[in-house]
Amino acid sequence: MAGLVSLCLLTTATTLRAQTPQTPDFLLSAAPPTTGDREAAERAQPLTLAELIQTVVAHNTELLAAQQARVGALAGVRTASAYANPRVEWQTGRNQARMPGTAAGNVQGWGVSQLIENPSARSARIDAADALARGSEHAIALTRNALISETRLRASEYQLRRAEATVSAENLALLEQVRERVQLRVRSGEAARYELIKADAEIVHARERLQTARLQAEQVLISLNRLAAGRLPARWTLTGSLEDGAPRPSLADLQQQADEGNPELRALQTEVDRAEAQLRGARASRLPGVEVRVGQTNEPEVRQSTVGLNLQVPLFDRRDGVIGEAAADLERLRGRMEGRRAELRQQVRLAWQSLEIATLRVQALSEGVVKDAEAALRVAQAAYQFGERGILDVLDAQRVLRSARADLLLARFQVQAASIELDTLAGRFATAPTPQP
Repeated sequence: MAGLVSLCLLTTATTLRAQTPQTPDFLLSAAPPTTGDREAAERAQPLTLAELIQTVVAHNTELLAAQQARVGALAGVRTASAYANPRVEWQTGRNQARMPGTAAGNVQGWGVSQLIENPSARSARIDAADALARGSEHAIALTRNALISETRLRASEYQLRRAEATVSAENLALLEQVRERVQLRVRSGEAARYELIKADAEIVHARERLQTARLQAEQVLISLNRLAAGRLPARWTLTGSLEDGAPRPSLADLQQQADEGNPELRALQTEVDRAEAQLRGARASRLPGVEVRVGQTNEPEVRQSTVGLNLQVPLFDRRDGVIGEAAADLERLRGRMEGRRAELRQQVRLAWQSLEIATLRVQALSEGVVKDAEAALRVAQAAYQFGERGILDVLDAQRVLRSARADLLLARFQVQAASIELDTLAGRFATAPTPQP
């Protein structure tokens, strides 16, 4: 009798365990971060966008290399401005008498020569070196402009990934609430176990999306630290959000700013100036200069003083080949600059249109689609509580809301990206280490 009672109790316990929904192991393995992880995130040092850009500009290796190139270009200007050194000649020997009455003795002589360079050739060489120095300054501005643009774009991407992680966490919390309700309905027999399995699967996918967004945010922070040559804090976070922005000027003002302040156009202009100076120098190289020589020879009975000029006559080589190469290079650079100017205007127009489209999309999503999706989710949840809808309707409504929120975040990121592109084309980051809002 006692054995029969034990068998009945064991059977009852087994039945209860079979009917009671248990959390699967794969859900436990995808658990959200613990309290220690959240405390570690709270200890991260907050940095503003201006502080981040200041650190990147101060330590970026490419920008430092461009600055060192400018030092070399300035040294080249001093080299081009230097005058030719004089030449000093001294000689000695002995005079031997071969005819009667001729005095024998030591013979000494000296001479000094100085090259007087063609002023046109010298001026052209200095102008070419000065254009190269100005080009190095524009190269620094171009590097700084691209560096700050990339930093701002990466910062916006980090804010996008962080916002996606926040939305994923909210969606996960909603799914967990839905799962609790489904679990109660399954226990009471009002719903099938399939609904609980479906809710568990959605929770797994939500946690995967959350972990993916957090991982992508960490990867963006690593890329930003790489731009700063590893000088950022060990744990840091960026303040601000995707909604932060500044008013944009008109399209005509942006095109004018791009024509006047784009560092790439300025660098191309200095290349054109350098090519013009090289063309003038090639033409002046037909008569490179005159060498003036003064000398004296002392013999036992005679002292000779001489003054002479040494001039290269362009009889056979008139430097036509060098002049033709310089002229062709000048025309090539002029065409390249004009083509880049026209391309720049098209880029400004396209970036402006992208900004307008993204702005309209943000307005449409924030004022219409997202609110409608939130209302649809509330209706689906209420209908599910009263038994009018199934769990699939609630999950579908949550997917629609999640998709709408993701589209809104992406549209805000596109607004930031288009705005950064306009600032980059206008050269707004070329002259200042940090952007002025």
